[in-house]
Amino acid sequence: MNVLFAGGGSGGHLYPALAIARAMVAADLRVVPFFIGAERGIERTILPETEFEYELLNLHPLYRSRPWRNWRTVMASTGSWRRITMIAAERSPRALVATGGYAAGIALGVAAKRRIPIVIQDQNSVPGLTVRWFAPRAAQLHLGFPEAARALRLGSRTQVFYSGNPIAPPPPLNERPSKLDAVSRWGFADTAAPVLLVFGGSQGAEAINRVVAKWLARTGKEIRVIWATGPANFGKYARYERGSVRVVPYISDMASAYCAADLALTRAGAMTTAELSAWGIPTILVPLPTAAADHQTHNARAIAEAGAAVMIQQEALTPESLGAMVTQLATDAGMRNEMREKTLMRARPDAAQDIAAKILEMDCFK
Repeated sequence: MNVLFAGGGSGGHLYPALAIARAMVAADLRVVPFFIGAERGIERTILPETEFEYELLNLHPLYRSRPWRNWRTVMASTGSWRRITMIAAERSPRALVATGGYAAGIALGVAAKRRIPIVIQDQNSVPGLTVRWFAPRAAQLHLGFPEAARALRLGSRTQVFYSGNPIAPPPPLNERPSKLDAVSRWGFADTAAPVLLVFGGSQGAEAINRVVAKWLARTGKEIRVIWATGPANFGKYARYERGSVRVVPYISDMASAYCAADLALTRAGAMTTAELSAWGIPTILVPLPTAAADHQTHNARAIAEAGAAVMIQQEALTPESLGAMVTQLATDAGMRNEMREKTLMRARPDAAQDIAAKILEMDCFK
């Protein structure tokens, strides 16, 4: 049972597709995923390391801020349309699973024209242009944020599910290291003070880094900090390491950091917030102001309005405002527990398996 997957350009679109594909194969070994991606996207480095067949095409996004460059998008679309049409003819896929981003648009168009059943998984609280355009043609629509439904026009036969975002779920409680063990793994001698986890995605967030550095320069040992600066900025901030602060370029074992953390300071990307919700970590969210359609602000606002996080805009993030928020959360265990309960209510740790099961229930797989 061949299934086409399209979505990429960024990890936020590619990783959900990989999670769904693996869950579908685990549920039914007859499923054979095939990925369509962009030559210029993150998939060029990720897909060669996976177990799946794939093809990378000359796909371009819409250049909203530089519209004069959209001639590249138009020119590349013609060749990509022809090639995806050939792939569809060769493989006769049961369905196309699209996870958004510019790498998905042409594939969705081909699927709509050839009447291939369409499944869309959207990660953010405000759907992107590709998702909004093709939602009425979808057989199934899986939302990472329930708030996204407000912005979508649906087809009469479109099934909508609040499935959450597909992530690697936390291990069961009885298989996780204890809080004490997790803290000790990070080399903290003081095991009583709360732990703040700071990261801005795989590449870090320089705007957050600058404020954290100034805050650490004046704060004491009342809180411990695990700080992932991003590889490019590690050299600049490594000197802030001390007994109560661990500074690393990147955290490859996020589970160890999540187990140790009492609260977090992060961006508001869809996958980041999904993981933090699944682990039940109270969070200070600083949305990236340049994100497409300001979707991170919408993500953060939705979570904050549910009482599951605190949001602060990047321009309002200062050493003083950060210190005040961290102190409040670090010293108020009741507030942290309330936020933890509310963030766990939004968590969907088994999203990939749930989505896979619903896709395999479609008539085209029977």
